[in-house]
Amino acid sequence: MFFASDNTSAAAPAVMQAVLTANDGYAMGYGNDAIMAEVTRLVREAFEAPEAIVHLVSTGTAANSLALATLVQPWQTVLCHRHAHIADDECGAPEFFTNGAKLVLVDGAHGKMLPETLSAALKGVAQGVVHGVQRGALSITNVTEAGTVYTPAEVAALTAVAKAHGMPCHLDGARFANALVATGSTAAEMTWKAGIDVVSFGGTKNGCLGVEAVVIFDPAKDWEFQLRRKRAGHLPSKNRYLAAQMQGYLQDDLWLDLARHANDMGARLAKGLTQVDGLRQWHPVQANMMFPEWTAGTHARLKAAGAVYYPFPAPQGREAARLVTSWSTTADDVDRFLAAF
Repeated sequence: MFFASDNTSAAAPAVMQAVLTANDGYAMGYGNDAIMAEVTRLVREAFEAPEAIVHLVSTGTAANSLALATLVQPWQTVLCHRHAHIADDECGAPEFFTNGAKLVLVDGAHGKMLPETLSAALKGVAQGVVHGVQRGALSITNVTEAGTVYTPAEVAALTAVAKAHGMPCHLDGARFANALVATGSTAAEMTWKAGIDVVSFGGTKNGCLGVEAVVIFDPAKDWEFQLRRKRAGHLPSKNRYLAAQMQGYLQDDLWLDLARHANDMGARLAKGLTQVDGLRQWHPVQANMMFPEWTAGTHARLKAAGAVYYPFPAPQGREAARLVTSWSTTADDVDRFLAAF
């Protein structure tokens, strides 16, 4: 009963098979391999973006940080939600890779910014005054750190505010596939059609071994990204092993099928939790992640039954947790967990 994170799951068999296939023989290094060319084609097809630039890195932190570094100057800002992954969970990497760009944190219920709160935050960023940082980029996370999901319309409303101030827009899509299946939208509708310029397109949390794609919709940014990636030590010589993962992930829409199953198991778990006396959810459950709060003593009972998850701070006399389902979560996992209550 592993609900700690979707990155604790094994890799999907089709992804593993793709890696094994890539391991036969020789291939050119540094992304000059046939598998990478196929991945670029598949990503462009998935995003309906025939000129999109696709580069692979091994971690989400590298994807986010290098993408943002390509969008902003050191004296500029990155506006993001107060609890965005780039703000809370990347150890200052975005600031490091941008050479000092400042994160400006925007409030919002359930992990989501609103256009009016973004506009208010922008008023606090002095423009044209040498003593203050300048407006840089907007970064949106979807699925959010609260497990909620932006619709394409909500993304477009935020990017419209940013674009009105001359700011490019980045999407942290570590759980991008989960957001798509939750909203029934396409990759294009959620990104460039909604005003996004660069996407960190996640694979690791949804059945890959360890690969993230940076998808850049403006080809003019390609060379700078390539230089920044190399300088940062994130250009793998045996790129074909990253490419093979992404190839197996994208073929036959496996990535969407895996995310759909994870979301379905999340819905099953959330529905079962509604039957638990004294339990409440901190946020709406819209994908594969939730934050239930329950009565004291529950942690011990669940742990004794073999459940693995992250406990969260809670009010006195209460306990809270983060629960995440994955592509490999089974209905039996969920039902045994619920039975432990």
